[in-house]
Parts: sequence; structure tokens; C-alpha cells
Amino acid sequence: MEIDRFKKQHVEILQGIATLRKLAHAGIEVNAREIARQVQALGSVITLHLAIEDRILYPSLQKGTDTGLAEMGKVYQEDMKGIASSFIAFARKWSVAKVVAEQAEAFRAEANTVLKVLHARMQRENTEFYPAIEAV
Repeated sequence: MEIDRFKKQHVEILQGIATLRKLAHAGIEVNAREIARQVQALGSVITLHLAIEDRILYPSLQKGTDTGLAEMGKVYQEDMKGIASSFIAFARKWSVAKVVAEQAEAFRAEANTVLKVLHARMQRENTEFYPAIEAV
């Protein structure tokens, strides 16, 4: 199965997380507009990534002959539901510069939680899930 587009999107997602961290460290209030823009951009990439996974990747794994990989896909898909829900709520809340600037510490706390979980998930997919898919 060809998964290069998923890997490319992971790079974009991880770069987006890194950019948000840099902006937050440089000052949330002064970078509120760019932070909100980056949250929107990251949300777009993640939404597209999730849609493609749900429409193409996971169904393909379920139709395949490798039952272990099919089960792994189910576990990853189920796990992502909670992560996606948290990120979508995060993106809706923090995509407005005024809100980011007025609630800087709340943004920092929520970003640390949500983006840490998202980052860990991307790394797990990169080191476990995608190599398992490519091995088949």
C-alpha cells in the first residue's frame, strides 16, 4: 500500500506543531494573530489527513489479508477518535487571534496538552504503524 501522502502530511503536522511551540515561546500575546492562523492551517491539514485515513487507509487494511494489520488499523482508528475530537475542539477555540491574546495562559495549557498527545500519536504512527503497513 502506498502511504507516502500520509507520511508527507505527518511532516506538515509535526512542522505545524513545532511552529506553534516557537510562536508560543516567543510570546503568545504578541504572536496571537500568527498563532491563530497556524492553528487554522494545522486544523486543515489534520482534517484532510483524518478524512483520507478514514476513507482509504483503514478500509484498505480491513479488506486486506493481513489480520494482524487489520486489527492494528482498528486500534489506531479507534484511538484517533478521542485525539481528533480534542484537537477539533482546540482548533475551534484557538483559531481566533483575539481569544488567543486574551487567554494566553489558557491557550498555553491547552496547547501543551492537546499538541503533546497529537505529537506522540504522529510519532507512534511513524515508528510502528506505517512501517508495519510498508512491510506487507
